[in-house]
Amino acid sequence: MSDHVKKLSIAVEEGWRKKRTQPTLPEVYRSLRIPKTGSWMKKFLAFAGPGYLVAVGYMDPGNWATDIAGGSQFGYTLLFVILLSNLMAILLQSLAGKLGIVTGRDLAQACRDHYSKPVAMVLWGLCELAIAACDLAEVIGSAIALNLLFGIPLLYGVMMTALDVLLVLLLQNKGFRYIETLVIILILTIAACFAAEMFLSKPDVGGILKGFVPSKEMMSNPSMLYIAIAILGATVMPHNLYLHSSIVQTRQYEQTRSGKRQAIKYAAWDSTIALFFAFIINASILIVSSAAFHKAGMTNVAEIGDAYHLLSPLLGTTLGSILFGVALLASGQNSTLTGTLAGQIVMEGFLNIRLPSWLRRLITRLIAIIPAVIVTALYGESGTTQLLILSQVILSLQLSFAVVPLIQFTSDHKKMGEYANPLWLKVLAWIVAIVIISLNVYLLFQTFFH
Repeated sequence: MSDHVKKLSIAVEEGWRKKRTQPTLPEVYRSLRIPKTGSWMKKFLAFAGPGYLVAVGYMDPGNWATDIAGGSQFGYTLLFVILLSNLMAILLQSLAGKLGIVTGRDLAQACRDHYSKPVAMVLWGLCELAIAACDLAEVIGSAIALNLLFGIPLLYGVMMTALDVLLVLLLQNKGFRYIETLVIILILTIAACFAAEMFLSKPDVGGILKGFVPSKEMMSNPSMLYIAIAILGATVMPHNLYLHSSIVQTRQYEQTRSGKRQAIKYAAWDSTIALFFAFIINASILIVSSAAFHKAGMTNVAEIGDAYHLLSPLLGTTLGSILFGVALLASGQNSTLTGTLAGQIVMEGFLNIRLPSWLRRLITRLIAIIPAVIVTALYGESGTTQLLILSQVILSLQLSFAVVPLIQFTSDHKKMGEYANPLWLKVLAWIVAIVIISLNVYLLFQTFFH
């Protein structure tokens, strides 16, 4: 190692209160080799994968509920919100990847090594709440899909989702590439289903283009604002920032100045391309909802089950509903995989406690299943849909507590050395944080004082 690189490493380490501890997900840490020679494409493909695990969180069942409600109530108007929140996600995920690559810490470890113990514990509690809210969305989404496709009662479907812990364990034992491959296959399944749905629903191209232009009505209409912030919460996922900062470290990039720069570049490309796919899928859900329901005057379709049953008669073929159900099931199972990993990273990073992955998964699942079972038993499907949208608002409210530390750390020269955010990026990142915080404060004011 050259003297220059040694000085950089020392400078980066001096920015933290504690020395680095064992990495989270130690069983896959630096397990995937990056070729030192060959074309840039070969190297990029070796890096590709973590971005798709992150992108999964941006197209989970929580997105479906908010996108369907937004499309049926307000047509194409909220497409701008999906685009804006996706651009925010691309920026924030690139910062999360950079933090992990440069410091060797994930965001949870970085918070533990920077803040006092009480502050770190509060951040951990808020993050666990966000993961529970997200897992709740996945439980309900998978249960609804099982009910729609196979007639399994919602209550039994919710309980059956606990079994997917076995799938996660099997894949983790086989290697990280197996998890990434399955995730990409499921994303392609969702994309294919919605490509067919778009073709069948014949949306208005002019209306779609107009939907990407911001509307003044959003700030004056509380119902539209509530859905808009739920879409933001469903799109920019707080625990994904923790996840990304850890899983980029599965790559065996060189611990040199050029090696880290190359890793930062390829990781940013990986997450940007993957999130572009997530944007297309999210926009497709809202467009299909708008073209099928809003156009037909059905402005109150907020439930996934209603959307499933109404698609066939509106599109003139039962294929529409089947594709919708298959995509929903793929979405729920996909999010399950990444939710497990995020939970493991957050617990290990903040508390430095290592639980067996099956036990961690079971704890996370039970936290989500208990409220889902109670609400399903008492209120049926309409209650689960309200719970889905509420879970996305909880995610949105927690987002600030992940975003602010991320921007703070990646902008700090003592922590990041020469890789710290340049002024233009720092300003842009803080603007994103202020927008997110302002929207959430406004949402709380509207919810409790109106």
